[in-house]
Amino acid sequence: MNYRQQSQGRIRVGFKQAMGLVLPYAKLRLLEQLRSVALIIVYLILFQTAVLGIPVADGAVVAIGLALVICGLAFFMEGLMLGLMPLGEAIGVKLPQKSKLPVILVFAFLLGVGATFAEPAIGVLRTAGASVQPWEAPLLFLMLNNYSDYLVMSVGVGVGAAVLFGMVRFMYDLSLKPFIYVLVSILVVFTLWSFFNDNMRNITGLAWDCGAVTTGPVTVPLVLALGIGICRVVGSAGSGPSGFGVVTLASIFPIISVLILGTLLLGKVPQPMSEESFFSADNRDKALMMFNSPEQMAGYALNHASRSGQLAFFNGSMEEMKKYLEQLKNDHELRAMVFGPSENAMQRWAATRGSPEQQGIVFRDQDQARYAAIRSKEADQGQIQARELILRNLKSAFQAIIPLSVFFVLVLTVILRERLPSADEIFLGLGFAVLGMMLFSIGIEMGLSKLGSQVGSKVPSAFKSVQLTGQEALISGFDPGIVRTAVTPDGEQEEFFYVREKGKYTQIPYNPEQFSPETGQYRYVPVRGPLFGTEGGLSGIVVVLLFAFVLGYGATLAEPALNALGRTVEDLSVGAFKKSMLMQAVAVGVGAGIALGVSKIIWNIPLLWLIAPPYILLLFITWISSEDFVNIGWDSAGVTTGPITVPLVLAMGLGIGGQVNVSEGFGILAMASVCPILAVLMVGIAVNRKRKAALRGTMSSGSVGGSGS
Repeated sequence: MNYRQQSQGRIRVGFKQAMGLVLPYAKLRLLEQLRSVALIIVYLILFQTAVLGIPVADGAVVAIGLALVICGLAFFMEGLMLGLMPLGEAIGVKLPQKSKLPVILVFAFLLGVGATFAEPAIGVLRTAGASVQPWEAPLLFLMLNNYSDYLVMSVGVGVGAAVLFGMVRFMYDLSLKPFIYVLVSILVVFTLWSFFNDNMRNITGLAWDCGAVTTGPVTVPLVLALGIGICRVVGSAGSGPSGFGVVTLASIFPIISVLILGTLLLGKVPQPMSEESFFSADNRDKALMMFNSPEQMAGYALNHASRSGQLAFFNGSMEEMKKYLEQLKNDHELRAMVFGPSENAMQRWAATRGSPEQQGIVFRDQDQARYAAIRSKEADQGQIQARELILRNLKSAFQAIIPLSVFFVLVLTVILRERLPSADEIFLGLGFAVLGMMLFSIGIEMGLSKLGSQVGSKVPSAFKSVQLTGQEALISGFDPGIVRTAVTPDGEQEEFFYVREKGKYTQIPYNPEQFSPETGQYRYVPVRGPLFGTEGGLSGIVVVLLFAFVLGYGATLAEPALNALGRTVEDLSVGAFKKSMLMQAVAVGVGAGIALGVSKIIWNIPLLWLIAPPYILLLFITWISSEDFVNIGWDSAGVTTGPITVPLVLAMGLGIGGQVNVSEGFGILAMASVCPILAVLMVGIAVNRKRKAALRGTMSSGSVGGSGS
């Protein structure tokens, strides 16, 4: 029996022995992911709770989500190493041997497109449109909502083009510098042109941020695996930093492709306008282009528009609105098209967002309205539809991983006629990748994005008054007779009342619009801030910018990919460019970039003013820098935007933008990408000068020693 086991190359292992082997390994992988995310998560939670004094809403749900993020990343990265990476390396070695250049380039393009769909962070783009208002940024709203699939596809096409040109670089050992000169010049000109069109100006932040989303844990390893395989065959392997540069291209091409998509869609949308004008009958045809149906537009107006915007949708007639609500109440199919398939969706809308008149139409009496309000509050406090959540994210994970995997297997077995290397490990890895992406996506939805948007929406309380929407409360049986009046030093009158909570009396501003006589309920949202200085004061803004800098600096130092890059750079520079020096340069650059991105949102600075000067400066610095440092410096931006940083920073930026009333909160990732390139190239120039000076000193001392002998 033992002989047969050995002859077959298999060893029987019992369950207890298997667990003894697997559990320590799993623990190690989980700890790796925990270390990479713990610092940034703890920092965000401590800042919100300790500095701002605001508790984390839905803390249990957020905690479960963060745990799923860690487990999902562990499974996903293990699946990537077991499944997709071996396939990529095998194809990278065999493809140049058995195929001609056109086949290689077609494969490289399709690889870039497929890898983009498999990126964990790409799904964040599909959910980023909820905070964008269509009347303020019509084109941005269209691209993030009804055309989100086109947006992701355009990003994929950009990455595909980047991988294609990257393989051409590997095969012909071309310099990265000409690519940078041409592509950055196109980008700067394109961004300058977009600045003079209101719709295009609103999508520039999204476009530049898409460059950061693409360089994640799927695209970079797979592209490098293909590139290394090609370099081995064509004989350029080991040529120093020639393996670098493809990450740079994968960061630039998607920006161009998203801007091109925006240009193509420009004629479908109206110009930015007031809310009332957007919903008016005069602009109805253009506005309907941004929705799938008139019913969807009606639902958006009722759920998101102000009272004046809703009236504009109904031609300024309250009677027409009431008649429509009566029709919705009695027509199940129409109600489902407007509010969604949930049976209680309309009641929940009326209880949480409806005016007193709207509540009077939807509810029979005060008891029914009160019950609906309680039910909606319970739903907002964390009830999760687990089955729907799991199935939706499992479907997305299959769509991201399986097509790419099938494509790899077909290329390897049908086109290259090679056997799968370690097929059982590969299929196990693909299963891990699907499971990991599903868990990670659920974790982003439940925890990471919730935490990022919470922190983003609360951080402005440092310099302005912020409504704590997560702590919204309903007072039943409210009597307007308890309302009192105060007089300000300017002689203005303000109404308020007192609420007793936890043994303390709290003063609450009174707003008549938040009281419903039909239900006898008063809805109020606590307000906090400004915590530092006066409303809109500089001291509070400085606190927020310091928070942003420390966030970027600390999160970057914890990024595992940066450690790997640092070791590679130290080896390539023969110790002249220390790993610690590179890590500090990148971390400072990312911190400064995130702070600049946050300032862009706070002061509503056009992205052109912040992004064009550093990139123009980079063209000059690239020209005077050596090829090896150009490759390293430009690729360093890719390691700073991992699967944790991207959803957190995007959600945080959108949260800040929502509080300071700007049309979009994008651009932070773009600034977090350009600043580390500047930092690394400037340090590289200093290191090169120091190395040349030391070399000249050695040569001069040698010549002196020789003459003296």
